Amino acid sequence: MELVAGCYEQVLFGFAVHPESNASVGHEQTWTPVADFTHHAHTASLSAVAVNSRFVVTGSKDETIHIYDMKKKIDHGSLVHHNGTITCLKFHGNRHLISGAEDGVICVWDAKKWECLKSIKAHRGHVTFLSIHPSGKLALSVGTDKTLRTWNLVEGRSAFIKNIKQNAHIVEWSPRGEKYVVVILNNIDVYRLDTASVSGIITSEKRVSSVMFVSESVLAVAGDEEVVRFFDTDSLTCLCEFKAHENRVKDMFSFEIPGHHVIVTASSDGFIKMWKLKQDKKVPPSLLCEVNTKARLTCLGVWLDRVTDTKESQLPAAEPSVSEEEQSKGNKKESGDTVQEEERQSKPNMKKRGLTGVSNKPTKGSSQVLTKKRKMVEKLGKKKRKKEKIRMMQ
Repeated sequence: MELVAGCYEQVLFGFAVHPESNASVGHEQTWTPVADFTHHAHTASLSAVAVNSRFVVTGSKDETIHIYDMKKKIDHGSLVHHNGTITCLKFHGNRHLISGAEDGVICVWDAKKWECLKSIKAHRGHVTFLSIHPSGKLALSVGTDKTLRTWNLVEGRSAFIKNIKQNAHIVEWSPRGEKYVVVILNNIDVYRLDTASVSGIITSEKRVSSVMFVSESVLAVAGDEEVVRFFDTDSLTCLCEFKAHENRVKDMFSFEIPGHHVIVTASSDGFIKMWKLKQDKKVPPSLLCEVNTKARLTCLGVWLDRVTDTKESQLPAAEPSVSEEEQSKGNKKESGDTVQEEERQSKPNMKKRGLTGVSNKPTKGSSQVLTKKRKMVEKLGKKKRKKEKIRMMQ
């Protein structure tokens, strides 16, 4: 496995971690991070990172997305489509990447050919965060236009808009997709999918910078402080808290491997730390290892060599149904909150095509290399035109 972290200093760090059995400690595994690479591809600070089984992608304030091949340990190129800071990057499986930026645009990328399949003007302001439902059929996004938007990824269009009272900066689905949270400053609104309404509010002491579900009902919360807290999203109570760093915690990541459920934290103090979660979430996790990058970290990811390990949870995803979404239309319990259906941004006769519902034609403006197939077609076309020219001369 490899810990990858971006920083203000424009560098992506990579640390290889190999758990090894230690006979002197009762055959318990010892985790030691070893510096593997540093990658300086951006010209501004890094703002987002995402990983799949092959690639690590990074977003930056320089408005570009860089691709790094983890198998070959080489730069795989860059994606230049957004006109603003890249604020969020999310993979769905190994086939699609979704990006959001301060230009208000959400892009869907083919993660094999690295073509932009769809470019959507998603928010009137910045796109601040997005999250993909475990089924791959829905996505949620929040922006600086005080809206929470639901996206139908099957048809590649906007489904619903919910007006919220303030600008939210984080949205996150639970592992099964039965609930989601929306973060506004230090408040975390917990929503249920079946009602699309707020079931409760968790209040943090300081502004929240990162949230992550460690199970369907337990949420890890980090913010502008040294402490990480675990909350029960049903009872809305704090299960436990532990001091993770000497400075504010900027990002978190969770994954499971046989025998271990691990949470990784990155902080402005320069440290990346790995923690082993206990079965009982009321018990604080124990520190597995730590590494000091000596940089101001901004974003974090974990690359796992095996495809099966990339799943953050083995829980089956709740299938979102149309009836559940339609219920959200009539839900106006909170004052000032409205739910409405937006005009389709794609043609009504659009056929369903899997995750995005869009064709494989690259969007105009995406700087992608022509495929072999397209080159062959152009070559044949030139030959045909040459033959026609000779015929005319005769």
